[in-house]
Amino acid sequence: MKYIFLLYCFLFSVFGFSQKSKIDFKNIEKNSKDPKSPYNYEKLIFKFKGLPKSVDSIEAQHLYYGRNFRDIISTEDESFKSLAEAFKNKDWENSISLGKVLYYKDPTNLDVLLILLRSYDSKQDVNNFVYHLSQFRLLADAIRNSGDGKTEKTAYNVNSIGDEYILLNMMNIGMDYTRSSKEVKGGMLDIWEKENNKMYIKVLYLRN
Repeated sequence: MKYIFLLYCFLFSVFGFSQKSKIDFKNIEKNSKDPKSPYNYEKLIFKFKGLPKSVDSIEAQHLYYGRNFRDIISTEDESFKSLAEAFKNKDWENSISLGKVLYYKDPTNLDVLLILLRSYDSKQDVNNFVYHLSQFRLLADAIRNSGDGKTEKTAYNVNSIGDEYILLNMMNIGMDYTRSSKEVKGGMLDIWEKENNKMYIKVLYLRN
């Protein structure tokens, strides 16, 4: 049996039931760097890895958006390119091996988590699949809770273009939508449109 379809079913089943909350990026940056804060990034990562189901929505928000103020893996890094190549070639063993190394360095990286999920799915490794699914869901919920995507002011906020496309896939927004973009304070606003339907996604530029 294949498990990856459960990822999208599971995420769709919880979307729309979580409370939206305004994001205070300055506060997230402060908390993430403060060793005394309960939302300190390293403290939250420990919890995220050890017992992801115990992470609440505010903690998930700090984990996802707190990445902007950390040293993280870029899709331009050679290590990520090697992972992407292994995944493209359906080399599941290397995808898992290389993915685990990058996960250790950057555990809230959605691209890495998604590759691990699909690789464990192909290997029919249920335990690891379910473990990373819980983590992926937390971060996806943080994006979903950042807005409703219906207006510029209530746009979904994502850390990268890669995360934007992950969100689009989960929302079933495909090639039949057209995209227009404009610069806004703190990022780039993308407007995805089909007939009378519009969805707004802001790609954040918060890194120093």
